[in-house]
Amino acid sequence: MNRVGRIVVFLAFILISWSLMHVFVFIRLWSLPLLSTPAARHWTTAVFVVLCSFPVAQVLARRAGHGALALDLVASIWIGLLFLLFACLLAADVITGFGWLFPRAVPLARSSAVGVAVVLAVVALVQGARPPVVHSHEVVIDNLRPEDDGLVLVQITDLHLGELLGKQWLESRVAQVNTLGPDIILMTGDLLNEVELAEPLVPVLRQLRAPLGVYAVTGNHEFYAGVDASVHLFEEAGFRVLRNAAVEVKPGLVLAGVDDLTAGSQFGATDGAIDRALVGRPAGATIFLSHTPWGGDQAARLGAALMLSGHTHGGQIWPFSYLVRLLYPHLAGRHTIGTMTWIVSRGTGFWGPPMRLFKEAEILRITLRRRTV
Repeated sequence: MNRVGRIVVFLAFILISWSLMHVFVFIRLWSLPLLSTPAARHWTTAVFVVLCSFPVAQVLARRAGHGALALDLVASIWIGLLFLLFACLLAADVITGFGWLFPRAVPLARSSAVGVAVVLAVVALVQGARPPVVHSHEVVIDNLRPEDDGLVLVQITDLHLGELLGKQWLESRVAQVNTLGPDIILMTGDLLNEVELAEPLVPVLRQLRAPLGVYAVTGNHEFYAGVDASVHLFEEAGFRVLRNAAVEVKPGLVLAGVDDLTAGSQFGATDGAIDRALVGRPAGATIFLSHTPWGGDQAARLGAALMLSGHTHGGQIWPFSYLVRLLYPHLAGRHTIGTMTWIVSRGTGFWGPPMRLFKEAEILRITLRRRTV
């Protein structure tokens, strides 16, 4: 299948899933006693038409920028609420045997499900508005030079700058990162949603400070926004972008990175990105960056000592994490493959709904330690 075909299939799957979730929730809400009158159903239908507008809001945001902010905000929140309504109403159906086993319990079960979904949505909004927490790791690295023992890396990822996360939020994140005393700052993809909306934030991004530099790899949203334009923005911000390549940061310490593997699969990119990044690299302890948490076994086999990823947001809204884990088994947290440590961040920002339910945003502060015998 060619590139256009892959994109069409991907978009069709997303839109069909989106539509089916609306149909399911819509039918279940209509069954509630409170919404059983013709007038209530009329208004429910009108509200649903408006709330289905997230794809429209995304298109308007590209053309009208912040002029579509209110629509985008409402439509984005609806994504999260829709999923929670779907999950809770489906759970109510399972409990009542889809109305066949306990028909009398259906109204109460479905009304309770709606109440639970709304409460969880409020909790998720509160958690989504909180600043990311800083999680610290110490990672023992083979072949690390004595002078690099204690070197500090700070990883940020999945900021999704644009419609809802703008200058004020980014200034706070830059200050938060700089206070951590990083020797190297690593940005593992999905910095932006739209290049045009992120361009005014370049001066703020330039304020990131690390003696050994700021390095980045692309995420899937950089491909969706236009990878060449996205990479140009990265470079304007002072990031060195690793595109299936490796660089010696200092003698004995190597950074390698790949273009996003998810987007590469969707866009029909050629295989072998990890090989191109790691085979033939300079000698030294190697830190490998991949936005998508795939390819850990291969990276470990090729000698990476530490791998850093993002992309999953940890699922962002529980229980969506169970679905995300089907595609990305290493959903979040710290893992070990052979002698390689692999850390998958839950992300620094959010995508879609400004919500996080039991999956808090994070910035990672990683201290490298030399292995001693």
